[in-house]
Amino acid sequence: MTKSEKPTITVETLVHMPVEKVWKYWTEPQHITKWNAASDDWHTPRAENDLRVGGRFTSRMEAKDGSFGFDFGGTYTHVETNRLIAYAMDDDRKVQIVFEPGEKGTRIVESFEAESENSLELQQTGWQAILNNFKNYADSQLQTIHFEIAIAASPETVFQKMLQKPGYEQWTKVFSPSSTYEGNWEKGSKIRFLGTDDQGNTGGMVSRIRDLVPNRYVSIEHIGVVQWNNEITDGPDVDGWAGALENYTLIPNGSQTIVKIELDSNPDFLDYMNNTWPPALAELKKICEL
Repeated sequence: MTKSEKPTITVETLVHMPVEKVWKYWTEPQHITKWNAASDDWHTPRAENDLRVGGRFTSRMEAKDGSFGFDFGGTYTHVETNRLIAYAMDDDRKVQIVFEPGEKGTRIVESFEAESENSLELQQTGWQAILNNFKNYADSQLQTIHFEIAIAASPETVFQKMLQKPGYEQWTKVFSPSSTYEGNWEKGSKIRFLGTDDQGNTGGMVSRIRDLVPNRYVSIEHIGVVQWNNEITDGPDVDGWAGALENYTLIPNGSQTIVKIELDSNPDFLDYMNNTWPPALAELKKICEL
């Protein structure tokens, strides 16, 4: 290694999530501010990211007690969506991040040129800590799960029974005996999915119809929660669900309709989803085949 060359340090981790979502959490400022810190007494109160070759990024990194802070920034030199990011830091050191999708998730390999003020071991420990923090954040986010059922009825019948209120309230009672909705299914419209607990409190989800193709497809985006009949669209109660999608696809198959469900779930609710969706779809099948 010549005198002008800088040693390169590599850190890596495995995130149990598809590369598309890993990329989203790595590059979007509203997520960067949630994970970009090496320890619990530091945070990133704001971040900006112009993700393109020649674009700049800046993350404000501060001690939570306000005793110290600095701007960490650079300029992108190479961007391949869902595959690779390279940039030059403001001190001209080079960084490369490779995203490698696999059966168990996405491996992130991050290599950077070391600076001369701190030991190589200390630098590796700090960058690995931030990467571990990203892994913990990403692994705690929404996960996509799938369900499917064949129904001996036309797509028109399934679509009607699935969405019109009498049928909807019947097949979704698996989730809540008082399950219902307020609003309509027009594309772009707001809709509230509601239920009442044993104490008479109304709760549920605030959502919007992201897309709708009659008799073929419905996409719902959840944007908040309902607690005691009050809508909450930001804050810690919403962070675990905001932006979650719930997609229904109806595929004609001879005398049957294949109903495919793709939905995002908070990891804490995966067992609940896996235990309730199959019997709910069985109930939908029963009312469609009457």
